[in-house]
Amino acid sequence: MRKIKLTCDSTCDLTPALYESRDIEVIPLGIILGDDLKYDGRDITASEVFDYVDQTGRLPKTSGISVGEYMTVFQKYVDQGFDVIHINLSSDLSVSHQNARLAAEEIDQVSVIDSRSLSSGSGHLALLAADLIEQGHSRDEIVRRLNEKKADLDVSFILQTLEYLHKGGRCSGLTALGAGALRIRPEIQVVDGRMQVGRKYRGKQDKSILSYVRGRLEGRNDIDLSRIIVTHSGVAQDILDRVMALIEELQPFEDRLITQAGCTISSHCGPDTLGLLFFRKTA
Repeated sequence: MRKIKLTCDSTCDLTPALYESRDIEVIPLGIILGDDLKYDGRDITASEVFDYVDQTGRLPKTSGISVGEYMTVFQKYVDQGFDVIHINLSSDLSVSHQNARLAAEEIDQVSVIDSRSLSSGSGHLALLAADLIEQGHSRDEIVRRLNEKKADLDVSFILQTLEYLHKGGRCSGLTALGAGALRIRPEIQVVDGRMQVGRKYRGKQDKSILSYVRGRLEGRNDIDLSRIIVTHSGVAQDILDRVMALIEELQPFEDRLITQAGCTISSHCGPDTLGLLFFRKTA
C-alpha cells in the first residue's frame, strides 16, 4: 500500500505545531492588499489585515489557489511515492476546491475532499484524516470516512461587528449600523457548506461570547466529546480563559484546543470573533 500525504488549504486554521506534528502540508490562499499579493499564514498575519482595513476602509481581497499551484504540490508528493489526500474550504465559499479537483483529474493518486465547512471545521477533518493515516487505513477508506463524517460537523461563530460582512457585501449598511448601535452580536452557523445567521446576542463582548458558548453547549447530549476547537481572531486572553472554563463546566471534552483564525477567515469575520467547532455524534 502506498504511503499517504495529507495536505490542506490555509483556511483550516490549525496551529503551526499541529501541522508539523501531524505532518500536514498547508497550501496558502492569496490575500490581496491594494496591489500587493501576500500568502495567508506565510507572509501576512490577521492583525495586519485588521490594520489595513482600519487605515483604508477597504477589505483585502482573497485569491483562491490556482490549478497550477495545486499541481505543483500534488505532483511533488506523487513523485516521491505518496498518494495525496487534500482537504478544502467549502466549495460554496471559494474557487479553491474546484481548482483542486481540476488538478487531481490530471494526477491519479490524488483525492480531494470538499469539507463543506470552513476554518477549523475543515481542520477537524484534517486531524481525523491524520489519525486514520497513522492507523494505516487506505486512501479510499479515509476518503469514505471523511465524506461521511463531515456531515456531523457543528461549526459556528459569534461576531463582534458586522462591519466586515457589510464591506464584503454580505449584509446591508443599515443592518450593520443597527447591530452596532444595539450591541447585537450575531451567531453565524455553517450549514451544508454555507453561512447563515443563527441566534443574536446582546451586550458587551465578554457577556455575549459567554452567552454564545452556553447556548451552543449547555444540555446537549448529541456532541462527540472527543475534541472541541475554539478558534478566534484576537479575543483577549482573559476572555479565552473564561470560555475554556465554561466549556469544561458544560461538556467533558477529552481534548480542548485553541487556535487563531488565519487571514482568509479573519478578513470576512473581523476582529474578536470566536467560534466553537466540534463533531456531533454520528446518527
